[in-house]
Amino acid sequence: MPRIEKIQQAILALPEAEYKQLRQWFSELDWEKWDREIEADSDAGKLDFLIAEANEEKEKRILKDL
Repeated sequence: MPRIEKIQQAILALPEAEYKQLRQWFSELDWEKWDREIEADSDAGKLDFLIAEANEEKEKRILKDL
């Protein structure tokens, strides 16, 4: 049996409390990965268009200051 299937079976066998704990851990792991991707994209300039767009909207007085 492939390793992933063993993991899936183990997850299905978890008590509810441990399953919730695992889900929380996966969620946090996903958010951390997302944060790293956003930071890398920002550092690479891939999100600069968002700043430019916001500045244009501000100049048109469409964007409000917070």
